[in-house]
Amino acid sequence: MIERKYDVVIIGGGISGAIAGIAAARSGAKTLIIEEMGFLGGALTGSGVNPMMTFHAGDVQVIRGITDELVQNLVKINKSPGHIKDPGNFTATYTPIDSEGMKYELEKMYRDAGGTVLFHSQLVKSIVDDNKITEIQVLTRNGVININSSVFIDASGDAVLSVMSGVPTQQGRESDGKTQDMTMTFKMVDVDEPMLRKYVVEHPDEFWVDNDKFNVAKRVSVAGFKREWAQAKQDGEISKSNGRDYLLMFGTANEGEFVFNSTRISDHDPTDPWSLSDAEYIGRCQCHELELFVRRHIPGFANAHIVMTGPNIGVRSSRQIEGAYQITAADLLQQRIPDDTIAISGYPIDIHDETASNVTKLPYGGYYGIPYRALVTKQLSNLIVTGRCISASFEAQSAIRTTPTVGAIGEAVGDAAAVAAKNNIDVKDINIKQLRKKLIDDGGFIR
Repeated sequence: MIERKYDVVIIGGGISGAIAGIAAARSGAKTLIIEEMGFLGGALTGSGVNPMMTFHAGDVQVIRGITDELVQNLVKINKSPGHIKDPGNFTATYTPIDSEGMKYELEKMYRDAGGTVLFHSQLVKSIVDDNKITEIQVLTRNGVININSSVFIDASGDAVLSVMSGVPTQQGRESDGKTQDMTMTFKMVDVDEPMLRKYVVEHPDEFWVDNDKFNVAKRVSVAGFKREWAQAKQDGEISKSNGRDYLLMFGTANEGEFVFNSTRISDHDPTDPWSLSDAEYIGRCQCHELELFVRRHIPGFANAHIVMTGPNIGVRSSRQIEGAYQITAADLLQQRIPDDTIAISGYPIDIHDETASNVTKLPYGGYYGIPYRALVTKQLSNLIVTGRCISASFEAQSAIRTTPTVGAIGEAVGDAAAVAAKNNIDVKDINIKQLRKKLIDDGGFIR
């Protein structure tokens, strides 16, 4: 028996799914987000990812709209310092956030828009008839319920709804199926930030740092300590299984609080529950080693301590749908802006594997477009996909997976889903010119 009927149902309440929900609800669609955790925000609030990177391509802010509105709301309640020029020059800017503030503000925006959320719930079955998802079954604390919707959005990250609905996918690198390494982030507090800053400024050759930007940054990132890291590996303080060769940490919205992106879990499959469970433990072991390491060897951390790991391991890549179009590395590096572009990004190709981070940057100020065709499938008339599992090659996916970019994609997806539901049309038949105009009218950057 069908328990509920909606215009738009979203599987996954990460940043892309949540922004899609806000957009759909603001467009007048009766919208439901189904989320396994008890909060929205995904990797930002559930995996400790910090900061958001990047809203800019050179000096131009290319991620605007609802995703930037979220940041500005956080700034107003002192839960983010806003966009900061990256002193490491990896990207133009980064945007630190307070994860608890993000949980609150993101859900407030969604509920204020009229959206409904179902937490602690997991998709278990998709029922497809005549190339259309007619209903889904969801496991809740009170058993399985059936939910019907005009349009469904797969924001699961792992293309779970797509797979259950018969959409073909690919996983990982085309040559061997290997996905990017996973990372367990951890947060430390009581850091003597002035001491850390002083050391970095006095030893610039040891870090990837632009001192002019570093000295004025409200919150800083630090990438370096390669010599100390190598010695710790040699002495057995850090496991050889951790493929990182330097320490990477980011200040959050709060003074003396840093999130570390310094673990690396290789040769595990994020879609295999057994492998994923093992990866969670390996990640926590690496976090424990790193806590001891930084307290012993890194200026400013003698009295610091971990307040959280994860709580979920960070997954960079898993499955990609086979959409109506596949985004390629050439599309990004040649800065193509297709006619059906619904979002713009300037984030580089950034592949994490067991040996290194393989980065290919665009020219300063360069950016590329995300085409709507990469968000829809050839098989289904009422499914749109958003987030890191959209149709993209392994290399291209490594660039479009970051939170500001998937937030911008999510806004377009939410708007498109609302239009398709209201007009009872195939999601592939959306009027792209009208969709792009709405995104621009709502403050988006579309070229």
